[in-house]
Amino acid sequence: IGFALEVVQADIIARYQRLCGNEVFFNFGTDEHGIKIYRKAQEEGRDPQVYVDEYAAKFENLKQGLDLSYTAFIRTTDPKHKASAQEFWRRCVASGDIYKKNYQVKYCVGCELEKTDSELVHGKCPLHPTLSIELIDEENYFFQWSKYTEALLALYESTPDFIVPAYRANEIKSFVKGGLQDFSISRRKDKMPWGIPVPNDEDHVMYVWFDALVNYISTLGWPDDHQTFEEFWGTKEKPNAVQMAGKDNLRQQSAMWQAMLMSANLPRTKQIMIHGFITSGGQRMSKSTGNVIDPLAVVAEYSTDALRYYLARHVHPFEDSDFTSESFKEAYNANLANGLGNLTARILKLAETYLDSPVVPSVTVFPQEFSQALESYQFNVAMDYIWGKIQELDRRITVEKPFEIVKSDSERGKQIITELVTELSTVGRLLNPIMPTTSVLIKEAVAANRKPITMFPRKE
Repeated sequence: IGFALEVVQADIIARYQRLCGNEVFFNFGTDEHGIKIYRKAQEEGRDPQVYVDEYAAKFENLKQGLDLSYTAFIRTTDPKHKASAQEFWRRCVASGDIYKKNYQVKYCVGCELEKTDSELVHGKCPLHPTLSIELIDEENYFFQWSKYTEALLALYESTPDFIVPAYRANEIKSFVKGGLQDFSISRRKDKMPWGIPVPNDEDHVMYVWFDALVNYISTLGWPDDHQTFEEFWGTKEKPNAVQMAGKDNLRQQSAMWQAMLMSANLPRTKQIMIHGFITSGGQRMSKSTGNVIDPLAVVAEYSTDALRYYLARHVHPFEDSDFTSESFKEAYNANLANGLGNLTARILKLAETYLDSPVVPSVTVFPQEFSQALESYQFNVAMDYIWGKIQELDRRITVEKPFEIVKSDSERGKQIITELVTELSTVGRLLNPIMPTTSVLIKEAVAANRKPITMFPRKE
């Protein structure tokens, strides 16, 4: 469900930008290399490629299950991505930022990251407490991250909204100010063969994070397709790309990747949105705890738009949020079944009964308050704006009683009903990037001047 949150948030932004008339390249996919995946495939006695093929298919199933509108599904085992990652490596070599040395380090396989003692709790990674910290002692290639300390700090200071929310920007500033250590970007092939070969050294494969981060530009055809790359990734003068990631990816997205881009002499990311975790019953979700929630199971019981509604409105965009079956059901019944669904049925039943022809609402621009909320990734604020309109429509029906007025004053009653349908159409339009199927149902029902089927059946 945590991954579903991230990709639904990205989908909302992509749909909203398209509705605003902008061209959007929405990239989504799977990072398929690294020790964690290699060992899992070994445990199951399977070829790593077969193993990742199966999981990639499961992730692609999310497109229908979550109604995603992505442009590309990138896999880091794709031949084009491999070629792109190798070219990226060569450019960092040309900048003098890759060298080889022997090193010893504590390593969390779950994060695929090196860990300092200060980052460990009782000798374990706090994000993966069931995994043992491993000691790596070998010769690897390194990226000269320390060289980019001042450049990264200058980026953060000159671009206050580079990382959203602001307190995450403060976190990474403090981390970088504490001093960057060059990080390993390869693994010996005889110990871990599952990775992209390092150019000109058949004994090493790329470290998973160096390879995986390049997917943001390999999906655009970099380095061969200059036109697509510049249109969507942008230029140094006008960066265009937005990245969305969980708080456990802050370091990789906003510091490692940005330094790598600087090394390869490529434009930076325009903005990075960092979201929190979804917990269940106050605990971090994990398979070992047994509290993992399958988003497609929720969809099967309630519908895609019900899940998208909950993720947008009841999960905080930046903080950790709790998700339980009970809280979901309560929100569904109160705000979808009894709220939006009931309101739509009441208004369109009045229209079907008393209006001679369908209402044709004019298309208007998104209200400023709604746009500002989405453009700052405050999905909950945007949803509260919509539900404020829904509550106002409910209140108006209760106070003005058009179902009574239309019987004694036909013209006045029809006028109120027309206004209600017009406002319902506005609600449907606002829902378009967030609950696209519901938006279409409302639009079609208004055009047909008919009460729609029950959109959100109440759950007992």
